[in-house]
Amino acid sequence: MSGQGRRRGAVALMVAAVVAAGCASGSSAPAAGTASPGVSDTVVPNDTVPNDTVPNDTAAAFEAPSATDPPEPERRYLSGDSEYLFDQDTLHTFEINVSEALLATLNEDPAAEEYVEGSLTFEGETIAPIGVRYKGSVGAFVGCTDGPNPLVPSGAKTCDKLSLKLKINWDDPNGEFYGVRKVLLHSQNLDPTLMHERLGYWLFREMGVPAPRSTHARVMINGEFAGVFALTEEIDGRFTREHFEDGAGNLYKEVWPFDANHAPATSQALIDSLQTNENDDPNADIMTAFTAELAAAAPEAALEVIAKWIDIDNLLTTFVVDRAIRNDDGPLHWYCIPECNPHNFYWYEDPSSRQLTLIPWDLDNAFDSLTGTGLIAGFIEIADELGEITNDCQPFPFGSFGLLQISAACDPLVGPLTTLDEALDGIRAELVAGPLSDDRVAQQLERWSAQIESSVAEFADAHPSAQSVETWRAALAAMQRALSDSLAGTGR
Repeated sequence: MSGQGRRRGAVALMVAAVVAAGCASGSSAPAAGTASPGVSDTVVPNDTVPNDTVPNDTAAAFEAPSATDPPEPERRYLSGDSEYLFDQDTLHTFEINVSEALLATLNEDPAAEEYVEGSLTFEGETIAPIGVRYKGSVGAFVGCTDGPNPLVPSGAKTCDKLSLKLKINWDDPNGEFYGVRKVLLHSQNLDPTLMHERLGYWLFREMGVPAPRSTHARVMINGEFAGVFALTEEIDGRFTREHFEDGAGNLYKEVWPFDANHAPATSQALIDSLQTNENDDPNADIMTAFTAELAAAAPEAALEVIAKWIDIDNLLTTFVVDRAIRNDDGPLHWYCIPECNPHNFYWYEDPSSRQLTLIPWDLDNAFDSLTGTGLIAGFIEIADELGEITNDCQPFPFGSFGLLQISAACDPLVGPLTTLDEALDGIRAELVAGPLSDDRVAQQLERWSAQIESSVAEFADAHPSAQSVETWRAALAAMQRALSDSLAGTGR
């Protein structure tokens, strides 16, 4: 029997024992949030931007390569699958081409997140047309636009690089590239190690949690080296079909089952957050049935209800890894600005098993609170250990910015699970002895850093404002020391 299987059985027994003993969690909960509006899929075609949108000396269009059209069997990007794209032993190069006029349009307002037409050349094959845009939330754009309010990104691009999204299928709904329809290239501007996403998702996956694959990639834009990016797998219907027995169910982004007043998320809030099935007479019947049952349950029955709808072992494992890497900008941080809710996660509901699964997302700020050196570490830091409750479940200020937050253990879902001390301790021990051990972490970081070191140096040489190779190495060493020092306290 696998470690996951053993833990699952142990957790089931513990849940049964707790329920039989009438153990109440003593906590209830906050959480909620309506999904952020989806970004625009508007595409600016080549012929809609006049040449006079940029200075005359740059207005001449960059001549993008024309799409190759060999016989279909020779198109590797059509026959290849995503395993090749996310191969951990290969540093791929993505060559993105857009006209200089359209590139100027992107750079004038990156936060608009509107696609422009371009092409992608990958290992000698050109895919065109595709959509190209910058992507990200506040964190991705912080310090990278010249607008007046850093918390409301606006204005022109000021950083050497920004996260990119390539829409392979913008012109053909069925268009694919190594099995994916969108390519996500994350700038890692807030991550001096360039390893947060790759290492964090690897740890989740090593522990059996459904999580995206992430590796590094080199990016060229109009023939110029744009830097080392995190190539991270998109969480979409393709992802759910690969990870779940029935992958045709609802995928929700950044909506928690309960709000900060312990009320179930509304059906409309759930439907508004859908990433799949949103155009097919959408409903949220499974999630709403779960929240209604848990909301009506007596405290001593909460664990039994949760176990009916959620693989508790998997969710506890997600919590343990989340705290071990100090993913303080994730689902266990309940920000109150202004509403109290967490973000950076997905929920998937399997329509056959009617089981719900939490999927981690956006790990660019993970590990920062371990080192205390991250640009926004004081902004995202969580006050509580897992299971602790501060200020009687009322909002309280914390961190160098004094932003309000509430304790995650107040949530009707999180609170009861944090009482399963034996199960949590067992998962922590497995994590520390396994993928989070000093040897395993050192091995991975050495392997990955060797893969990208020359590209980090290349980018530093080309951009005076970029961090040096020495600074990058020091950040890596600091993160590794912090992880090693924290092994005894992975319950955060």
